[in-house]
Amino acid sequence: MNLLVDTSVWSLFLRRRKRNEDDPYVVRLRSCLEGEDGIHLIGPILQELLDGVRDHKQFELLKEYLEPFPLIALDRQDFVEASRLRNHCRGRGIQASPVDFLISTACTRRNYPLLTADEDFRHIAAHSKLMLIPVGL
Repeated sequence: MNLLVDTSVWSLFLRRRKRNEDDPYVVRLRSCLEGEDGIHLIGPILQELLDGVRDHKQFELLKEYLEPFPLIALDRQDFVEASRLRNHCRGRGIQASPVDFLISTACTRRNYPLLTADEDFRHIAAHSKLMLIPVGL
């Protein structure tokens, strides 16, 4: 199965000092990595993961670690549909970042489920075709 993994889950998984191996999101991502799942990224997720890594060596290590995961090319329609979805959700009282709507749209347009620990996506999914990967909590 092809899927997208959100920054929230990558952050839990990539923590060097305080990673909780029993965290259900860490367990689920590890299962996806060990299985035959096609884990993908989009540019904004890659950027969020690399942002704030001040140490050059750590930055390069993280960049290399993420290199095997294909980067989905976004097109004009992704941005248009993300705006449409954001307007739709805002009209229903759902607030989230523009990047969250772009991630949601990238998933729905490609029929990819999303692995996320961010509650904003649960609200978006309730008002769209976004599929979330269930995690045993």
